Amino acid sequence: MATDRPRKVHILSLFQTRLLALSLTTALAAVPAFGRAAPAEPPQPQPLALPASVPAPRDVPFDGTIRLNVDATDLARHIFTVRETVPVPAALAATGGDLTLLYPMWLPGNHSPTGPIDQFGGLAVQAGGAPVEWTRDTVTVSAFHLKVPKGAHALDVRFQLLSPVSPEEGRVVMTPDMLNVQWNALALYPAGYFTRQIMVQADLRLPAGWQYGTALRTHGATGGAVVAFDAVPFNTLVDSPLFAGRYFRRIDLAPGAAVPVTLNLVADKPAELAATDAQIKAHQALVTQAGLLYGAHHYDHYDFLLALTNELGRIGLEHHRSSENSGPRGYFTDWDKTFAARDLLAHEYTHSWNGKYRRPADLWAPDFNTPQRGSGLWVYEGQTQYWGYVLAARSGLMTAPQVVDALAGVAATYDMRQGRTWRPLRDTTNDPVIARRSPLSWRSWQRSEDYYSEGQLVWLDADTLIRKLSGDTRSLDDFARHFFGTDDGSFVTRTYGFDDVVHALNDVQPYDWAAFLHQRLDRTSTHAPLDGFTRAGYRLVYTDKPNDYLTSYAAIRHVTDFSFSLGFMLGKSGSVANVEWGSPAWQAGMTRDQQLVAVNGEAYDPDVLKDAIVAAQASNAAPLTLLMRAGDRYLTLSILYHAGLRYPHLERVAGTPDMLAAILTPRH
Repeated sequence: MATDRPRKVHILSLFQTRLLALSLTTALAAVPAFGRAAPAEPPQPQPLALPASVPAPRDVPFDGTIRLNVDATDLARHIFTVRETVPVPAALAATGGDLTLLYPMWLPGNHSPTGPIDQFGGLAVQAGGAPVEWTRDTVTVSAFHLKVPKGAHALDVRFQLLSPVSPEEGRVVMTPDMLNVQWNALALYPAGYFTRQIMVQADLRLPAGWQYGTALRTHGATGGAVVAFDAVPFNTLVDSPLFAGRYFRRIDLAPGAAVPVTLNLVADKPAELAATDAQIKAHQALVTQAGLLYGAHHYDHYDFLLALTNELGRIGLEHHRSSENSGPRGYFTDWDKTFAARDLLAHEYTHSWNGKYRRPADLWAPDFNTPQRGSGLWVYEGQTQYWGYVLAARSGLMTAPQVVDALAGVAATYDMRQGRTWRPLRDTTNDPVIARRSPLSWRSWQRSEDYYSEGQLVWLDADTLIRKLSGDTRSLDDFARHFFGTDDGSFVTRTYGFDDVVHALNDVQPYDWAAFLHQRLDRTSTHAPLDGFTRAGYRLVYTDKPNDYLTSYAAIRHVTDFSFSLGFMLGKSGSVANVEWGSPAWQAGMTRDQQLVAVNGEAYDPDVLKDAIVAAQASNAAPLTLLMRAGDRYLTLSILYHAGLRYPHLERVAGTPDMLAAILTPRH
């Protein structure tokens, strides 16, 4: 029976209703109970395949000889114009197909991919008068892919090198009075071949009346100012740069010798070429002393290329039969002031033996686009830096006291380099690729290419240890002859590894050389390897007397150096070029690229700052107050420093043998 009952009515708040609906929606979404499929996620991105790799180099001959024509007469615009005729291999001409041309990137001696491809422009290719399209590789951007038409026997390739018109764009290689031809920047070569298997015949058009120096030889001029060089393998062409100039002088450094050595000079002004007989004899003595050191040579002739200039970009680059070098104006005419630049020729000449003939295995490559690795640069550059100083002293390019002062600067610089506490020396051999010699905010902490000069200290250490262990009957000279002086007259590169160096050292003087080298190359430390100085009878000290070598160096580079006192170096107009990590200046907040405006309220010049440092030492009270400009802002730095001016020197230890004197004495 139906009965009337009162119904219960549940009244929900609006909030509760929405909460219930949201819960139901969430549950339905989590459990697809009503036959609905869950929505599909969009696909995640996947990488595209990389383009086909550039053909690997093979040790087989390339068909034919490349003809390379370079016009270097556009001095006003700094433009080199290039025309290149590249033979098409017979098999490819018969069918047509792919050919890849490479722009050289890994130039030996630079230890990094520094080919100036950003200056490359205007590429146009033809075959039989018809255009051939090219495509740049999107990964290897120095590679250009071409579709060669069937029946084409040669490619006509044209482009320009748009070289820097100012130092802000890169190294200047062309001025109104001189130029530096680096063939690697002016040629493309076919991929798939060792460069020693590609023959090239180069012609160069120079400004009228100019003379030149190079390790290349000619088979006569083709008319006017065009120089036609003998055909050589592409790797030899790249290894044979050229200096040319309006003002030129050639000096024989090996008179009467069967193997000629020549000093080729170019200069901004003709007066800079005025070398005296005594100065020429010092350069001739360099050739003699190197011959006595190594006991062999690996060239049929050698050409020093030396530019005395403020306009052409600075360079010091080794080659097998030549070297590219720049020195300051006054190299000859201010001989007593420019000696800090005179180890350069000795350094680069040594590379003919150490670096070109003997080379670390991972620094040899079959072409100029295969990456190189620099794990052996502590020998390649470090020992070369050592012999550069030694041969400069033995030849008279520098005096022994000047070299001792130079070594004092090296010892002090690397002994206070804080980066050595976290980064071992061998790791700095990666720096050419990591930093590419770009400015560093904190060079002393980051470290740079320290394998050069700290490597020099390692080899001084080794030299003095050999002398001590052998009772002065053997030295690093014996290692140099044993390791670099073999196969007299051979141009063929011989590669080596760490174990080969250890084995050669043991041939000269038995010792645990592997442990010796690992300790100095692979371990961090708080101090530089200075045992060589102790063994040689010297100690590193600091006085308020300027170091003569560092004074010469600072004048050439236009810097004022307070690195060993306040901890910074200044360039022109008081700009901060470097601040030593942990130094008083660093503690006060000084950074690179600030400008020093005033010292204790007085406008800055170097003497004002030196006087203030001396006064602070005497008063031992108030801090130095430096007004700095950083962009559009000014700031005041307060430096509490009372230790006075400090310059490094090597001081003789009484009662000990003077090994440095023995090392730096000329050989006979």
